[in-house]
Amino acid sequence: MKVYIGIDWSQNKHDLCFLNQAGAHLAQLIIPHTPAGFWKIDETRKKLGVGIDACQIGLETAHNILLDFLWDQGYSQVFVLHPKMVKSSRGRFRSSAARDDTSDALLIADILRTDQGLLRAWQPDTSLTRQIRSRIKYTQFLTTEIVRLTNRQRAVLLRYYPVVLDLFSSLNTLITQHFVREYPTPQAAARLSRDEFENFLKKHRYPKKGLSPRILAQLQQPYPKAAAGVIEACYPEAQSLARMLLEMISAKKKMLKELGHLFNQHPDHEVYASLPGTGAFLQPALLSKFGDDRARFPTAGCVQALAGTSPVTISSGKRRRVQFRHSCDHEFRHIAQQWAKSSLRTSIWANAYYTSIRPHCESESHAFRCLANRWLAILWRLWQDCMLYDETYHLRQRTLRSQPRIT
Repeated sequence: MKVYIGIDWSQNKHDLCFLNQAGAHLAQLIIPHTPAGFWKIDETRKKLGVGIDACQIGLETAHNILLDFLWDQGYSQVFVLHPKMVKSSRGRFRSSAARDDTSDALLIADILRTDQGLLRAWQPDTSLTRQIRSRIKYTQFLTTEIVRLTNRQRAVLLRYYPVVLDLFSSLNTLITQHFVREYPTPQAAARLSRDEFENFLKKHRYPKKGLSPRILAQLQQPYPKAAAGVIEACYPEAQSLARMLLEMISAKKKMLKELGHLFNQHPDHEVYASLPGTGAFLQPALLSKFGDDRARFPTAGCVQALAGTSPVTISSGKRRRVQFRHSCDHEFRHIAQQWAKSSLRTSIWANAYYTSIRPHCESESHAFRCLANRWLAILWRLWQDCMLYDETYHLRQRTLRSQPRIT
């Protein structure tokens, strides 16, 4: 006997519904988000006299400790349902908009029972892939926070100390933040001698030592001066932001180093390392999105839809409309478009394709999305076959496919 278990999860508790193949209720329970609560799932299954292999479990998230528990206990048929699939199916039991967690658990179990052909069981990724994914997310968080804080710091410096913005390459570098922390006012910078400044650069291991005279000359050139009261009001905030940014920039550098070490241990790392335009971040980021289970994405279209690079076609009667795909993994789309943009620096075919489609696209972002769609199809094929990317081979295949067939 097959049993379908629907789980409506939340932060503190989970609602479960057990259905048989005929859709009859076998059990319904609410468990707390605790180890003891998790074990109640196994206890209920045993009371029903059902083996683990006969259980099919559905829930709406792939990022929950409960899912790890189920995999660890040997539940191999775990299905992660898209929230929109659940939302659009609520009308099968009631015509009103009324709902609760218990009814959602029943709905998820019934979707498993009736729509089995549309779903695929998820397999757990390896511990190494999970570590890579965790560090990717933390790196993205740090990047977002660094951008947010540097934007605030730029606004403050423009008000009282604009010369700092042009001294080094950007605000999100360690040397710039060290300078703001140690010389937070125009008066402090004006008192700098050449020896003191060169010692400062040496102390913080600035690689471009030959530029010190030019940088120091910038500080000594005349520029608009803020009022003394404005400087007094603004410099503590600039210093405080510098301290936070130093910690975050250092943490990001450390995280990228750890990420590279983990990525090099992964058996698929050579596939991603062969891709043009990828680097220390994009290679493991793409790996974290594809994962280890090659059955999870049976076609390239599955990956393209998840990443939101492929458009949605709406066709009814004589009307046909192609539109932007809103429902997708937005992080994946950003990563794919970053890859498409950076691939233009090294890939011949990517440049040729981008040049041909750009006049027909609404924006630059649209063109990068189209290019990313092509790249994901290529990567999916390489990932399925465990092959490395070869630009020469790819160009040769494109030439052969573009030639007219002789009949």
